[in-house]
Amino acid sequence: MRLTVIKTALFFWAGIAALALPAQAEIKIEEVTSPGGITAWLVEDHSIPFTALELRFRGGTSLDAPGKRGATYLMAGLLEEGSGEMRAQDYTRAVENLAASFGYDADRDSLSISARFLSENRDAAITLLQQTLQQPRFDQDALDRVRAQVLAGLRSDLKDPNKIASQAFAALAYGDHPYGSSGKGSIESVSELTRQDIFAAHDAIFAKDRLYVSAVGDITPEDLGLLLDQLLGDLPAAGAALPGPAEVTIPGGVSIVDYDTPQSVALFGHQGIERDDPRFFAAYIMNQILGGGSFDSRLMKEVRAKRGLTYGVYSYLVPQDLAATYMGQLGSANSKMAEAVEVIQAEWQGLASDGVTEKELQDAKTYLTGAYPLRFDGNGQIASILVGMQMDDLPIDYVQTRNDKINAVTLEEINRVAAEVLRPQELHFVVVGRPVGLAETIN
Repeated sequence: MRLTVIKTALFFWAGIAALALPAQAEIKIEEVTSPGGITAWLVEDHSIPFTALELRFRGGTSLDAPGKRGATYLMAGLLEEGSGEMRAQDYTRAVENLAASFGYDADRDSLSISARFLSENRDAAITLLQQTLQQPRFDQDALDRVRAQVLAGLRSDLKDPNKIASQAFAALAYGDHPYGSSGKGSIESVSELTRQDIFAAHDAIFAKDRLYVSAVGDITPEDLGLLLDQLLGDLPAAGAALPGPAEVTIPGGVSIVDYDTPQSVALFGHQGIERDDPRFFAAYIMNQILGGGSFDSRLMKEVRAKRGLTYGVYSYLVPQDLAATYMGQLGSANSKMAEAVEVIQAEWQGLASDGVTEKELQDAKTYLTGAYPLRFDGNGQIASILVGMQMDDLPIDYVQTRNDKINAVTLEEINRVAAEVLRPQELHFVVVGRPVGLAETIN
């Protein structure tokens, strides 16, 4: 009964926390430096006794040692499987008794930790999280159990056309770079990982030289500084060296992965634009017009509305730490995929050659500036945005200035950038399925 009451309390406060700060971008962000020199961004809000804490460690699954693919991803899944003197069940019970929540994830560029806790349990929650980060157990039985879960996911991915397309595109685009293979590893690599490999992956990533922190909620700058030193002060100064940049080597054309399914899926793209490129905002607006997700985008109008070739088609910028791509995706019946590819190629070429209209530009600005404040819809979401801003090396006032940067883009600028960023001849489609009338080509 006690655990049920505690879980209910956690869900109640988490729900209230989603409403704690207004859904607007006018929030006050303060930079806090702990006595030990650890920096974090804080949005202080004492309306409820609840705090969201976000940690990011740069490097992610790209830090896997040679031959140890999947070690970082598996390690992240094991962090909640016991620490210090606590085995997995004891650890889970301790977190529940505190009405706290810890989440762990790893992607290509970072390992993320999300912590949620009530103010009255803050010290105990941070003590437990600190133990988790610095005294993980990685017991063999827990390793075997979580490994089995990862392997089940990998086997499922082998039957998922979208995952197949993603992996095929990555291999073509990045080759032997860590970006070129799944951060989850392969069935073979994950099956061979040992406890020593997991400890090595832990030591490679948990260090101060790649750490980013944000906090939102019921905590003062002084208390946050003390918390940072307690939680992170004993981390080593430096971790493993980050890999070098990934060269995007994929040529234009079409690749087909044979898969027995009535509907093909396609992932398409070419080299993109970095987040710190001065042309980024123009490219961002341009993508909203081309295929940014709304029904007003050119791709949705031409591929879905006019021709009925798909239920959805999207394009998006992917500015990663070590490479940037410009991507898109869609699903279509095998009999319609060839036509869909032709239409997308034509729209890519048309926007590159002819640019956008003044109305398209103004409509995109209205949508993007109006939607932005809606992202700030709760403590946890805000904390995640703040830590992402730090990793992108954005200024602390970015939340206030972002829409001004959108509105400052001119028609002349966006059309010049469209001609520079869009590369129709380099656009490559990876199609998984059995598309009729579509042949493999290399430009």
